[in-house]
Amino acid sequence: MTARPVKHSLTLRGHRTSVSLEAPFWEAFRAVAADEGKGINELAAEIDEARGVSAGLASAIRVYVLAHYRGHRES
Repeated sequence: MTARPVKHSLTLRGHRTSVSLEAPFWEAFRAVAADEGKGINELAAEIDEARGVSAGLASAIRVYVLAHYRGHRES
């Protein structure tokens, strides 16, 4: 397993953006989206909207994934 972040493109509200996450976080993010019946673009857009300006999108996704597996949501 590599700890290097992997860059993926997402579409948030019609705009393309790149997010770098470690492979295990990408796998977990996809699983969380599937658990919630959403695509990763949809879930990323929701996380992006809720994150505020103090956190980057990649960090907000990591926190969201962690909260999911801990059994609670971070908004």
